[in-house]
Amino acid sequence: MAVAAALSWLVAASATVLLTVAARRRTGAHRQALLLVATAAGIALAGLLVGLGVLLHAAPHWAHEQGHRTSWATAVSVGTAASGLVFLAGLVRLPGVVGSVSAALRLALDGVMVAAALWFVGWVLVSEPTRMLGGATPTACTPILLATVGAALAAGVGPVAACRSAAPRGGLVALAVAVVGVTGGGLGLAAGLCQAGPAVALSGAGLLAAGLLTAALSALRTDPRREVAHDPIDSSGDNAIVPMIAMTASATYHLLQGGRFTVLSVLVCAVEGFALVARQYLGVRDVRAYAGRLAEREAHFRELAHTDALTGLANRRGLLRALHGHVESGTPCVLLGLDLDGFKNVNDMRGHDVGDAVLAEVGRRLRDTLRPDDVAARLGGDEFAVLTRGRPEDADRVAERLLAVLGRAYDQGESPVFLSVSIGIAGCTGEPDGELLLRHADLALRYAKQRGKNRIERYDAAYDQLLRRRTTLEHELRGAIERDELRLAFQPVASLPSVRPVGAEALLRWHHPELGNVRPDEFIPLAEECGMIAKLGAWVLHQACHQLSRWLADGHDVWVSVNVSPRELHDPEYVVLVTEALRAHRVPPQRLVLEVTEHAVATDLDELIRRLAALRLTGVRIALDDFGAGYSSLGQLRRLPIDILKIDHSLVAEHEPVRPVGRDGPAFAPMVDVVMRLGHQLGLEVIAEGVTTPTELAAVVAAGCRFGQGALCGWGVPAEHLEAMLEAATSPGARPAGVTPGPRRADPTAGSPPAGDAPGARPAGAGVRSSAAGVRPGVLPGTRRPQSGSGQVTPGAEGASRDDAPTPVNQHVGSVDSSREMRQA
Repeated sequence: MAVAAALSWLVAASATVLLTVAARRRTGAHRQALLLVATAAGIALAGLLVGLGVLLHAAPHWAHEQGHRTSWATAVSVGTAASGLVFLAGLVRLPGVVGSVSAALRLALDGVMVAAALWFVGWVLVSEPTRMLGGATPTACTPILLATVGAALAAGVGPVAACRSAAPRGGLVALAVAVVGVTGGGLGLAAGLCQAGPAVALSGAGLLAAGLLTAALSALRTDPRREVAHDPIDSSGDNAIVPMIAMTASATYHLLQGGRFTVLSVLVCAVEGFALVARQYLGVRDVRAYAGRLAEREAHFRELAHTDALTGLANRRGLLRALHGHVESGTPCVLLGLDLDGFKNVNDMRGHDVGDAVLAEVGRRLRDTLRPDDVAARLGGDEFAVLTRGRPEDADRVAERLLAVLGRAYDQGESPVFLSVSIGIAGCTGEPDGELLLRHADLALRYAKQRGKNRIERYDAAYDQLLRRRTTLEHELRGAIERDELRLAFQPVASLPSVRPVGAEALLRWHHPELGNVRPDEFIPLAEECGMIAKLGAWVLHQACHQLSRWLADGHDVWVSVNVSPRELHDPEYVVLVTEALRAHRVPPQRLVLEVTEHAVATDLDELIRRLAALRLTGVRIALDDFGAGYSSLGQLRRLPIDILKIDHSLVAEHEPVRPVGRDGPAFAPMVDVVMRLGHQLGLEVIAEGVTTPTELAAVVAAGCRFGQGALCGWGVPAEHLEAMLEAATSPGARPAGVTPGPRRADPTAGSPPAGDAPGARPAGAGVRSSAAGVRPGVLPGTRRPQSGSGQVTPGAEGASRDDAPTPVNQHVGSVDSSREMRQA
C-alpha cells in the first residue's frame, strides 16, 4: 500500500511540475489558462497528499479512526471540488474554446444542465431502493457531496467545452478527460477515507495521479495558435434534450421502484430547470443582439453600396434610388450630367494619386455648392451627375455656377491642375423611368463634348434619333459587304483644258434596302470608330484593282486612285495587302494611286514617312489629298515621299481670279499658282479638286494646272458610265478642234513615259498614280516636266504650250454622259 501511495504521489507531483513548465513556456491568454490548470493541479496534489497521509496513518486501526477519517475526507472533498472548478476555469480560458463572455455563460449553463442530470441519475442509482453499490454506498458521509458536485460539473462542462472548441480538438478532449479523471479520483479518495475502505481510497489516488499526468501531457500538446471558435447561439435544444430525457427516465424509474425524493434531489431538479430557462433566455437575447448587429451591418453595407468610396458622393445606384423617389412622388426635378474635360491627361501626366485627389476635391466642391436636398453622384471615372429639384430654368443657374466652381484651379503639389467641365441637362417631362432620364442627360452631355466642351447643352429628342440611327448604321454596316450592299463610284480626273478623263478616283457608296443611300461622310467615320475601316478598305482596294484590270485589258490608258485611312496606313500588313491585290488582279503598280489625307500628316510624321516609303517600294504612287485644308507645313511636304498634290477645293473656290501684273493674259487662281510653283520645285504633279464652274476651270488652267477633278469634270458614276466616257474620249468625234489624238499605245499597261518625253522622270516604282489618256501620249501625272533654269513659272504659259488647245469647258458632256444620268449618279 505504501509503495502504491508513494508512486501515485510521485506521478502526480511530476505532472504538476510539467504543467508549471508548460505554462511558463506559453504567452498571452494561453499562458494564463495553463497557469489556472497548474494551480488546479497543485490543489489536487495537496488533496492527494493529505488523503494518502491519512490513509497510511489510519490503515493499521481503520475501524477505530472513523471520526478522524471523516474530517480529513471532508478536506479532500473540498480540495477536489475546488481543483475541479479551477480546472474548468482554465479549460474555458484556453484559446479556441469560447469567443465572448456570452458564449462562456452559455457553455457554463449547458455544462450545469449536463452535470445536474448526471448527479441526479447517480443519486437515483446509489439511493434507496436501488443502492447499486450495496454496502459500499457512503450514506453516512455527507461531506463527499462536494466532491460529487465537482465531479459532476467536470463531467458536464469539460466535454461540452471540448466539443465546442475549434478544430483540432485532440488536446482539449484529452484535457477534459483528465479533469474528469482528477475529480473522479478525488471523489474516490474521499469516499474511501470516509466509508468505502482503503482499496477504494487507493484506487481513487491512482486515478487522480493518472488524470494529472494526462492533463500535463495534453497541455504540452495543445496548440496555442488556435482560432477563436465561432459563437454558437442556436444549440440550446441539442444540449438540453438529452439531460432532460435522462432525468425524466431516472425519476420515473425511481418512482416505480417506490423511492422517495429528498430535498437535495428536488433542489437538483430545480437547478436543471433554472439552468435551462437561463440558457434559453441567453440564447434568445443573443439571437436578438445578433439580428440587431446584422441589421446594422446590412444598413451600413447598403449605404456603402449606394456611396462612392473615393468622393463620398452617391454612386450610380444611389442616384437611381433618388431618381426613382422623385419620379414616384411626382416632384419636378432636373438631372445634370457632368464630365471633366482633359482628366485623362491628369492621370497620364501626374499619376493616378493626383487624379484621385482631384476627384475627391470635385466631390467636396459639389457638396459645398449644392443645396442640402440636391443629390450629387459620381457615376464612374471622371463622370458626375447632380439631381436637383425645381424647373429647368433653375437648373441653368446651377449649371452655370458649377461650370465656374469646377473650372477653378486644383492645388496639387508642385503645380495646380486646370480642368474644364461639360454639362448636359435633362428635365423630368413625365418619364416614369429614372434610367431614361439618366440616358437623356448622358446624351446631352455627349453633345456638349462634341460641340467643343466646357459648355452646357440641353437634351433634345434629335440627339436620341441621331444615336439610334448611329447604332443602326453600325449594326448594318458589319454585314454590308456580305449582303452585297456596297458599290464603287468613279469620279473622273480630267486633263485640262480639254476636260478629257485620264483617271478616276474610287468612291465608296452604300445603298441599304431600308435606309436607302447612306452618305459616305456618315458611315466612313463610323467605320473608323468601330474598327470596320480596315475591312472596308481591303474590299475597296480589291474592287478598284479588279475594275482597273478590266479597263486596261480593254485598251483604256487609265489609272485609279484609292483613299487610305490613317488606321489602314499604320497597319503593318497594309503593304502586303496592296502587293497581293496588285498581283491577284494583274495591275501594274504605277496604275494605282493611294490617296492620303493631309490630316494624316498631323500624326507621327516619321512613322508616316516609313509607311509611305514602304508603299512606294511596291511601285504604287502616293497622292496627298486635300492639300491646303490640313496641317502640313512646307518642311513636312518636302520630307514626305509623295508624287501628287491634290489642291483642296477651298484654295480653288475661295479666291477670285487675278490678272497678271504688267502684262496681258488670262486671270488665274493665285493660291493654285503658288501650289503649282511649289509642286514644280518639288517635282510633283498637281491636281485641282472641286472644279465646279467655268470660271474656276479657266483660273486653274491659267495658273498652269494640267489636271482637274470636280463636278465640272464629272460626278462619281458607276464603272460602266466612266467606261463610256473613256470610249467617247478616245473616239475621233470627241476630240476638240485643233487637237490631234496621239497614237494609241501598243501596251496599255505601260506606265513609264519614254525617256525623251519626260527628262528626269521618276522610275515606275517611285512614280505617281496617273494615266496619260487624254494627255500627251506617254506622259502620266506625277512625271517631272522640264523646268527653266531660274525655276520660275509664268501662269498660263505652260498650259498654252500644251498639245491640248483651249476648248469649251462643257464639251465632255453629250455623247459621254447625259444630264439625266448625271443626276441619277
